[in-house]
Amino acid sequence: MTGHNDARADGQGRVYQASGDQHITEHHHHSPDWSGPASVRHPAVGRAPVVLRDRTEEMSRLRAAVEPGVGNRVYVLHGLGGCGKTAVAYTLFDHATHHAGRIGLWVNASDPTSLRAGMLAVAAERGATDGELMGARSGLRPAADLVWQRLDHSDQPWLLVLDNADDPAILREGGWLRTSPAGIVIVTSRQAAAHWWPGAELLQFGVLPRDEAALVLRDLAPHAGTVDDAAAIADRLGRLPLALTLAGGFLAHQVIDPWTMADYGQQLDGGDGRDPIELIDQGAFGANDSRHLLSRTWQLSLDALAGQGLPEANSLLRLLACWANDPLPLTLLAGAEVGSALPAFRIESALRGLLDQSLTELLPGGVRCLRTHGVLLDSVARTIPSDQREQLAATAARQLKVALPESPERATHDPRMNMLAPHVLALLRRVVDWPVDPSVVEEATECSLRLVVALHRDGDYSSALAVADRAGELAKQRLSEEHPLVIRLRQRAGRAVYRLGRFEEAEALQRQVLDACERSFGSAALDTLESCLGLARSLWQLGREPEAMPLIRRIIAGRTDILGPVHPLTLIARALILEVAPGPELHEEVAYGQSLIADCYRTVGEQHPITLMAELDQADLLRRAGRTAEALPCARRALAAHEERYGAEYPITLAARSLLSTVLAELGRYAEAIEEVGTVADARTRVLGASHPWTVWSRERLAEYRLAQAAIASPGSGGRLH
Repeated sequence: MTGHNDARADGQGRVYQASGDQHITEHHHHSPDWSGPASVRHPAVGRAPVVLRDRTEEMSRLRAAVEPGVGNRVYVLHGLGGCGKTAVAYTLFDHATHHAGRIGLWVNASDPTSLRAGMLAVAAERGATDGELMGARSGLRPAADLVWQRLDHSDQPWLLVLDNADDPAILREGGWLRTSPAGIVIVTSRQAAAHWWPGAELLQFGVLPRDEAALVLRDLAPHAGTVDDAAAIADRLGRLPLALTLAGGFLAHQVIDPWTMADYGQQLDGGDGRDPIELIDQGAFGANDSRHLLSRTWQLSLDALAGQGLPEANSLLRLLACWANDPLPLTLLAGAEVGSALPAFRIESALRGLLDQSLTELLPGGVRCLRTHGVLLDSVARTIPSDQREQLAATAARQLKVALPESPERATHDPRMNMLAPHVLALLRRVVDWPVDPSVVEEATECSLRLVVALHRDGDYSSALAVADRAGELAKQRLSEEHPLVIRLRQRAGRAVYRLGRFEEAEALQRQVLDACERSFGSAALDTLESCLGLARSLWQLGREPEAMPLIRRIIAGRTDILGPVHPLTLIARALILEVAPGPELHEEVAYGQSLIADCYRTVGEQHPITLMAELDQADLLRRAGRTAEALPCARRALAAHEERYGAEYPITLAARSLLSTVLAELGRYAEAIEEVGTVADARTRVLGASHPWTVWSRERLAEYRLAQAAIASPGSGGRLH
């Protein structure tokens, strides 16, 4: 056989040339690709901070840690994803390498492969030989021991950053996290549980202060708006550094038609139907790393929890997303259950998982609460599968109803009621936006009504009005404007406006509600009679007793027919007639009042609020009937009873003290009257405000009594009970 062959080998192929028959066997042994990171001497960060805002106290501690001669220390920077832990580590790295005489070493510790490759690259950088590295890579010698041996014998002090160490088990299992006299270790992690970091100093990071958060936006997009504009956007973004960086980057890089910060804020609020989270993520400019995207960064923590056997943490976070980012009383989670995805007995462990991953935080204070970042909740809410939303919303409503009393007592001063207000409204917003069954919307609306009643009976009329107005606007988007729950919210709004002293406005609103009740329920329905009651009170305060009295008699007759003469609601209506009865009917009504009080004693008891109200009204009726001497002991008893039950500054207690001052003045006892009405005027100024009609009335009576005392005169005060 003659001739020759031309051949070429690529890669690890070989060319063999021979004459005759040959049998060739070749074995190829392929070692894994042990290539490490491109560099461990430069931070591998997506976007370096232009200026590190705030973090002054933490940076002072960390700069001191990298001063010459300091070693054997580990600092763990932990907090919610996107709160700027890596930015702090980057800033410290820059300081250590440029000003503190240390070499900087940066390793991505987010997964075992990246950590191992990065740490072996550190060993190589600190002088490990090829043979030592080959032995470590092949498993013939412990890799972590080699790394730390080289770090211990480094001829220069160093700073080692282990970035994104969100799974501390990776560090522990490989023995990668140690201390050395030659250097300082900085770990950034979402994992907050102290047991993962024995011997380390933990520094927690959260959102930025408002002014500093605004400056982050101004650093990136200085021409997009004023400091005030930036502060408004920062508030909308929850002052989270990642969100601020993405928003600032978006504003800074627009070319064709740049937005102002005001434009951006309008879009965040849903302008043009935009998804706010998608809008924020546009500032990442095509980055695929989940850590750099607001919509995906939280999923890293949830995936880690699922890997630790806590998939329920995802369901719990979805439940939290039904509520607001304000402090949430922990009692709201007691007994919560979302089907098989979140059994009640797994709530505790799921919550602990969220806390450990910095996805929520516990707050100090008298009421034990947790708080979850608003942008996180919005991000989670938008990804909840549509077939799970109804069950989650129903659970959230059920938990709120347990926390909100069906018939709250007056003046309980339960701090949880105000805390629950943002969560009630947040749930209503969710169910209005989600395609859930109307029954779930009704449950959420019922929660808002209970809350309004509780706030009103606690004397917080401004909050009651704000919740009633907002809840009514939301609920009618899915129910109807004349749905019973929506009408009841409007009734409560009218009562709050009345208590705030806006009597003309209250009358107008209550007339509208009464018309709606008569159209929807009929003239004799209990809801209609309730609206009559509110309107009658407003007319009375406006001095229009002849218009009020027929309404009151209509209420009494209607409630008596439906509920009976001694039902609590009927007793309330019967007591109102004592307040409103005009001059010609006074003597007749005194006997009526005595009969009413007797019925109250038998039906609800001597200390019941309705009984106390009836006795107070009877005392005023006696005064207006000219039986002032009889009224004095009744007024004293009424004040003592109300003060004992409700406290000195509750509105009804102040009304009782005001009545006592009037009775004393009419008896010519001006020194006592001045003392009592002065107390009322001061308290009403604090509670109701200086311009409230009842405060003004009290100030006028105080001046009147002082003049009368000075002139040794005793004109009657007249007027109605305030």
